[in-house]
Amino acid sequence: MQMPSQPAERHFDPIDRLIAPIDRALRTLAGAYDSSRASPAESIPDSLPAEHRKEVAALMRVNHSGEIAAQALYQGQAFVAKSAATRESLMEAGREESDHLAWCAARIQELGGRRSLLDPIWYAGSFAIGALAGLAGDSTSLGFVAETERQVVQHLRSQLERLPAEDVRTRAILEQMSADEERHGSAAQNAGGIDLPAPARALMKLTGRIMTRTAFWL
Repeated sequence: MQMPSQPAERHFDPIDRLIAPIDRALRTLAGAYDSSRASPAESIPDSLPAEHRKEVAALMRVNHSGEIAAQALYQGQAFVAKSAATRESLMEAGREESDHLAWCAARIQELGGRRSLLDPIWYAGSFAIGALAGLAGDSTSLGFVAETERQVVQHLRSQLERLPAEDVRTRAILEQMSADEERHGSAAQNAGGIDLPAPARALMKLTGRIMTRTAFWL
């Protein structure tokens, strides 16, 4: 008995594979975020005094720019990932971090602030860095994720220390973001991520410091 033929597996050419990251980049930079979870601050009253709102808006602009960069890093790494499992894990983490983008953008708007003028630059540069990390192999790429998330958690904890005590609303957002980032880093490490050499970690830290200081003002 002749078995029914199976549909041929579709092979994506380079143009096909570019469509998804281009679409994601346009949606991210346009502010069309896919948020699957309600903001941790949703039911918390906004009790931040007026004299602190400008500074906290600038801090949240930094965090929003960091999430713009994170989206691009994941997209760049997924674009060149060797295995489908690694690609899907990167895309899943990126989808979850879309929540962070939405939460930060909403808090910035509440505080009367604005997003960074340099978001397109953060995105383009981070996509390139992510692709370079991915080309080094999946284990290096996952190690890059783990180290990135470790540094992001350190950054968020330092911001939590800077927040005014009255700003429980922003604090709830940053605490949830920190928990998510720590989980993503652990998942990348457990999936086979290697420890990056000290010079690479130092360069990542320097790059992050330049971005955070610039985004605070621009």
